[in-house]
Amino acid sequence: MAASTGTLPGTDTAHADTATGTRTHARSHSAGAPAPSFPAHDAGLLLLRLALGLTMAAHGAQKLFGWFGGGGVEGTGQFFASLGYPSPEAMAVVAGLTETFGGLALALGLLTPLAGAAVLGTMVNAVAVKWGGGFFAPQGVEYELLLAAAAAALTLSGPGRWAVDRALPVLRSHRLSHGAAAVALAVVVAGATLLVRS
Repeated sequence: MAASTGTLPGTDTAHADTATGTRTHARSHSAGAPAPSFPAHDAGLLLLRLALGLTMAAHGAQKLFGWFGGGGVEGTGQFFASLGYPSPEAMAVVAGLTETFGGLALALGLLTPLAGAAVLGTMVNAVAVKWGGGFFAPQGVEYELLLAAAAAALTLSGPGRWAVDRALPVLRSHRLSHGAAAVALAVVVAGATLLVRS
């Protein structure tokens, strides 16, 4: 009769299978596979992307086309001139394109680090322009800070599973380093833009 080992039948095998599965999962994740995702997490990111992205796209359409009560390129250019920006109408076009395409890309989850950086850079400029008017809207920076924080959060966290980026090999597995580099780029470009104001 075989001597008892003090373990239940199949325990050693199950433990080995579990360990092997863990090692296999670790290898597949390190090879660039997307990290596990949860539906609630993805739903929250999708809602945030849609709200922020479509809001920014609407603001861009105001600047470019005068939609939704906006001033169009001419009216926005006059406003930018009053703020001391050079080539104000050209700046109005750049701002409108950045907000429109950055916002739409963010809503779709397309090139999310760059789209988030575009929105973040625009909002950094807006916060700097309104700085000194207090915190609470409409004179303060409350609204602009919220949009900037949301853009930075999405840039760092990635778009979630329900996004176009999941079909792109390079961005399929979002990395914090991608988001951090994009945030740094946004701050540098926004700072350079502010420096040219007279």
